[in-house]
Amino acid sequence: MTASAVHTPSRADAVPRHLRAVRAVLLAAVAVAAGLVASPAGGATAAEGDVTWTVRTASNDLGADRTSYEYAVNPGTAVEDALVVANGGTAPLDLAVYAADGFTTEAGQFDLVLGGEESVGVGAWVTGATDHITVEPGTSVEVPFTVSVPADATPGDYAGGIVTSLAQPGDTEGITVDRRLGVRIALRVGGELAPALAVEDVRLSYGGGLNPFAGGDATVSYTVHNTGNAVLSAQQAATVEGPFGWFDTAAGEVDAPPQLLPGESWEVTVPVDDVAAAVRLAATVSVTPVLTDPSGSTTALEPVVATAGAWAVPWALVGLVVLLVAAALVARRVRAQRRAQRAAREEARVREAVEEALSKVDAGVR
Repeated sequence: MTASAVHTPSRADAVPRHLRAVRAVLLAAVAVAAGLVASPAGGATAAEGDVTWTVRTASNDLGADRTSYEYAVNPGTAVEDALVVANGGTAPLDLAVYAADGFTTEAGQFDLVLGGEESVGVGAWVTGATDHITVEPGTSVEVPFTVSVPADATPGDYAGGIVTSLAQPGDTEGITVDRRLGVRIALRVGGELAPALAVEDVRLSYGGGLNPFAGGDATVSYTVHNTGNAVLSAQQAATVEGPFGWFDTAAGEVDAPPQLLPGESWEVTVPVDDVAAAVRLAATVSVTPVLTDPSGSTTALEPVVATAGAWAVPWALVGLVVLLVAAALVARRVRAQRRAQRAAREEARVREAVEEALSKVDAGVR
């Protein structure tokens, strides 16, 4: 398991606008997701100038060299553990210690709510032996904490972390830099596990070109919503087809969403190229929930399928057909007019011939 550090700004809304302190947050959370940077201690490291400290899990009956805290706790019971904080700098460190709920960011990364923001899960159930520690240079401090799950807690997965925080004045007056370093807590509350994903608000749009015989580009959009009580990822696929299943076109590989906590949603947009303008299109989305057990093994659940439709009228072709039909009608009318004119001329010629013949007969009689 690995750790990373990211900076994010926040504001203290209780302070007048011109005096609000913007806090740059340095958060290193040991997360389930891969692709983070590990520290030599196997935990997380924060370093800036002469200020350096690390956090890691304590070695005890619950395990050694753990990269995160993972618990299975029944409602109404508790578990005790500890965080180890080491000061690698040259000056004493005064750090705040607190727990916070976790969430998935819009970038698909795991993060923790800021200090002072309300927590209702892990952040509310974890109680540290202290909310403040002083760590002398070159030493470490073990901070015990207790995870107490309420008796009425809903079964399922919860995520959060235990955080150390260093608030320092910034280079600009009125700016405070809050550097946070923490370790993730993954908690499963005992009871019936009911993993479930929903596919919501499926939309299909189509954009064709001027060439009536060339395909256009379609876009399938939808929301993946974790409606169950377990952390889930998913495998995804999307297709677009015309009436009666004609012109079936599959999207390329669709990236899996991040692991979603219960209640979280993830917006998905899938481009589908070279789709025939088949007048009426239908998009089919298939999302297969993937459940990961504590050992790391994954189980694919029953796929969730949803559909949406959109018009894909080949207007250029329609326009061409209209022009051809109009041209045919005009040509038919012109031909009819010409035939009528020829018939009228022939009738006039015959009438003139008859009149001339009758004139000659009348002249002979006289």
